[in-house]
Amino acid sequence: MVDSSSHGPDDSNRDGGVSRRKFVRAVGASGVAAGIAGCTGSDQPQDRESNTANDGGATVGNVENQGQKTTLQWATDPDFKGETWNQELQPILYENGLSKDIEVKILSGPSVTDNRRAQYQQWLSAGRSKPDILYVDSGWTIPFIVRNQLLNLSKSGAFPQERMQELENQYFEASVSTAKGPNGDLYAVPLFPDFPTMQYNKQYLKNAGYGQSDFDTWAQNSMTWQKFSQVTKEAMNNNEVQYGFTFQGNAYEGLSCCDFNEFMSSWGGAYFGNPAENLFGPVGNRPITVDEPQVVNAIKMVRTFIHGSNANNTLNNYQGQIAPAAVMQWTEEPSRKPFTNKDAVMHRNWPYAINISGAEDALGQNLGVMPIPYAKTEQEAKYPMTGGPVAALGGWHNAVNPNSNNTEAAVEVLKAMMGDEFKYKLFEVLGFLPPEPKLLDSDRARQVPVMGRYVDQLRVAGENAIPRPVTAVWPSQSSKISQQVNGAFGQGGRPQQAMTQLKAQLEAIESSA
Repeated sequence: MVDSSSHGPDDSNRDGGVSRRKFVRAVGASGVAAGIAGCTGSDQPQDRESNTANDGGATVGNVENQGQKTTLQWATDPDFKGETWNQELQPILYENGLSKDIEVKILSGPSVTDNRRAQYQQWLSAGRSKPDILYVDSGWTIPFIVRNQLLNLSKSGAFPQERMQELENQYFEASVSTAKGPNGDLYAVPLFPDFPTMQYNKQYLKNAGYGQSDFDTWAQNSMTWQKFSQVTKEAMNNNEVQYGFTFQGNAYEGLSCCDFNEFMSSWGGAYFGNPAENLFGPVGNRPITVDEPQVVNAIKMVRTFIHGSNANNTLNNYQGQIAPAAVMQWTEEPSRKPFTNKDAVMHRNWPYAINISGAEDALGQNLGVMPIPYAKTEQEAKYPMTGGPVAALGGWHNAVNPNSNNTEAAVEVLKAMMGDEFKYKLFEVLGFLPPEPKLLDSDRARQVPVMGRYVDQLRVAGENAIPRPVTAVWPSQSSKISQQVNGAFGQGGRPQQAMTQLKAQLEAIESSA
């Protein structure tokens, strides 16, 4: 989700961001938003066989290739490899009208979004013709667009106007806006938007005295962080469980865009003052507000969770030592595995993790889901769009490599992926929420194993989604944020000093843009 591009202030407020109010309007009558895995991360090595692929294997020809097979390479994450793609997903593309002369081979790359972004930057800067299709994080699509490194679908001639209208009228406005360039042209097609929830083990809470009425209440009305710490501590004391609360605290994009964005916003804090006015610029002409008390308190709260209230720079009215120090090195997958394995009470993650942990061979019906907790209500919060159960808006798109020898065939694949059956199958097989509100507000969605049980919780998360401040300078700002916040979480961390330093760093980046 981060990128190394740098653009002037004039470009910074055209990156397609949306306010929460605008996002909720896009949700429509169903109220359901969809979606990562916003910042999915795994530090484990994946299949590398195709990472060494070169352009020599490119197939000559386009859609009309005289009966020859056109083989496209789709750079995506490990979820799509193997039987999932070959037997369950690719056949649907042919049912949706894709020519059987076109086949798609999966290039399974790293799940950590920073690593994927860096790999794409290397490939595209080198002018490689492979891979043909790129799975791009909505948080860093715009910088690739402004460098002219993605195919302009509006100008390609292969993407019809009716498909454009479908995206404009039926897809989540928030998601589509992050796939457009400054001039409004389309450069990517949303595959799924995303937002997180707080997942929990019902059995551990039952053993601590909580019951179904509590679970029903929390499904749409989550709890304060103070209550959350109490409930988690009680569950730890009444069960033999290793961890209380697992989340993603590593110094990477997922911390700045998502986990810390939620901690901070749920306290009423913000990176750049009023998000409704300043989230997407103008760069160099907006306040830097990371040193305000509500932001510092959010860090102190997390420090309490990790180190206990007897440590320096913590809060007295929160239960401590409910999160392991290891969270400071964890991304999505390392933080999920203990929870799925019943070694944790609470877990913050994206919808894909619901699908995994709610399986019958994991937590099954004992998986509980609620919106993200909060410290301040929306009415108490200093800034609009903050306070309450805020959830970081994420998601992934598909874009076409403009250097591909098969751009027309690649666009045909993107069009075939827009079929409802493909989007439902992604939801059913991988837990990736559809990019259209109407698809979630359906009987079929509610009947989806595991995920269908939590549609209402996902609706509340969508109603409270907040985007990250993606501007031309966000990539460099994001790395400073994650480094300072991660350091402040540490044993000897000093939140106020860290945020004062961060303010100066962000101001320097803004002024030099």
